[in-house]
Amino acid sequence: MRKSRFTEAQMVQMLRDAERSSVGEVAKKNGVSEQTLYVWRRKFGGMDVDDAKRLKALEVENARLKKLLAESQLVVDVMKEVGAKKW
Repeated sequence: MRKSRFTEAQMVQMLRDAERSSVGEVAKKNGVSEQTLYVWRRKFGGMDVDDAKRLKALEVENARLKKLLAESQLVVDVMKEVGAKKW
C-alpha cells in the first residue's frame, strides 16, 4: 500500500475546510488535486480523526491477514499435490 504524505488528521482537517469553503480553494492551498479531496471525502467523509486512524489500522491488519491466508492456501495446495502423487 502506498504511504500518503498526509496524516489522517490532516486529511480530515482538509475535508472540514472544504465544507466551509470551496474544494478548489482548499486543494490549491494544500497542494493536492480536487480529485484527491473527493476521494478522501468518499473514504473519510463524516469521520473524526480517531475513526480515520482506526480505519487505517484495520486496513493494514486486513492486508496482513490476506497475505497470511494466501500463503497458507499455497501450502495446502502444495500438500494436496504431494499427497495425490503415487510414489
